[in-house]
Amino acid sequence: MAVVIRYVDNNGHIIERFLGIQHVSDTTASSLKAAIEALFSKHGLSISRLRGQGYDGASNMRGEFNGLKALILNNNPSAYYVHCFAHRLQLTLVAVTKKHNEVGDVFNFISSIINIVGASCKRMEVIREKQYARIIEGLENGEISSGRGLNQETSLRRYGDTRWGSHYITIIRLLAMFSSVLDVLEIIREDGMNSEQRTEAIVLTGIMESFNFVFMLHCLRRILAVTNELSQALQRKDQDIENAMSLLKTSKERFKLMRENDWESLLEEVSSFCIKHDIDILNMDDEYKLRGRSRRKSQGITNLHHFRYELFNNIIDIQLTELDDRFTETSMDLLLCVACLSPNDSFSTFNKEKLIRLALFYPSEFSIVDLMVLGDQLDTYIIDLRGDDEFSGIEGIASLAEKMVKTKKNLIFPLVYMLIKLSLLLPVATATVERVFSAMHIVKSRLRNKMGDKWMNDSLVVYIEKDIFDKIDNEAIMKRFQNMKTRREQL
Repeated sequence: MAVVIRYVDNNGHIIERFLGIQHVSDTTASSLKAAIEALFSKHGLSISRLRGQGYDGASNMRGEFNGLKALILNNNPSAYYVHCFAHRLQLTLVAVTKKHNEVGDVFNFISSIINIVGASCKRMEVIREKQYARIIEGLENGEISSGRGLNQETSLRRYGDTRWGSHYITIIRLLAMFSSVLDVLEIIREDGMNSEQRTEAIVLTGIMESFNFVFMLHCLRRILAVTNELSQALQRKDQDIENAMSLLKTSKERFKLMRENDWESLLEEVSSFCIKHDIDILNMDDEYKLRGRSRRKSQGITNLHHFRYELFNNIIDIQLTELDDRFTETSMDLLLCVACLSPNDSFSTFNKEKLIRLALFYPSEFSIVDLMVLGDQLDTYIIDLRGDDEFSGIEGIASLAEKMVKTKKNLIFPLVYMLIKLSLLLPVATATVERVFSAMHIVKSRLRNKMGDKWMNDSLVVYIEKDIFDKIDNEAIMKRFQNMKTRREQL
């Protein structure tokens, strides 16, 4: 089990640090809680000081009665739980692929294409050569621009339901290497090892050269671009819960605007792509013919109705519905109160009553006397900050905290600043924890597979928190090592 702590430092910055890994005999909630308590005790920390907890959506973590969050909340009611935003965002995409048949079919076709094209090093080498030749040709023709960091060598990438943003990257790379992939499929059609491979290459070539497949690639690329930007923003270590909710709201608005305004530009983009790759363009006024279905069972609808309403609009509607169903925090009283701290638009959402109600969520930090003083501080605070040019144009609670420390306002309004710090402690995503598990594959490799828990923990801490250890002087490390025990030689 990997544990990451989130806190606000003396400069008002949100910090997430890897605390360590802890061996667990099983994954029951009680065992995990005992392991966290042991790790906290080792570092002189206490669960009673927790003011937020975040995990994925597994039942042993978020169970209402016997989950880890419930066991911690029983001991500490102020350790409010937030289900990882990035994890839920990925779940919305997985739900769309399951609920819309054609979206699921497209990703199944993509998986088959990657499997057959990437089945051997020889085929991958052919793709690289074809792609390199096309880039050179494009540079010579002026179709693509050159510059530092542009036109880097790339390859097809598999998507995974548990890998955040992987669906978007897979589609982007397939579109970029579309012609090269078709060339490799052509080679397989002629020189495949067996009839099954040749037949599969013929089928996949026919699918890739269809208007329907090209349309779905471009449609999904646009939709997934919105969720990918949101996912990247949510994975930042300094992200705060109020800004995360604001980003989510912005993404929903983008989907609504896309549904209303982007159809014409999408159709133009798909048509240009089809012309470039010699793919037949469908007339939107013609009757839609479903692939593999008899004309006698025709639905009697036009191509326009199918592609715009049954695909483009419907996929966006399902995505919006999933976002509404999985992100229910907008109605949580705690987060409605946190939103009143936002400095956006000259503190337009400020609400004194809601901020006092926010303080009631943290009885350990605010006594009855503190609540009375807080009310008076809020009156002065809002007049002072609205009239201070230093705070004009600030966006987000995180920036507000940093500016208050810089201008010493945190000393003038300590109770208000405490509210700001508590809101920043609420976790947004478990991206830092996921990065720990990714680092494990680097630290504990196949050649170091007998590494024990303590050695691996120490190695991970040094590797992950390298920005701290880079500041330690080598002389201090040598002296520490020399003083651990008597050694034959002096370092």
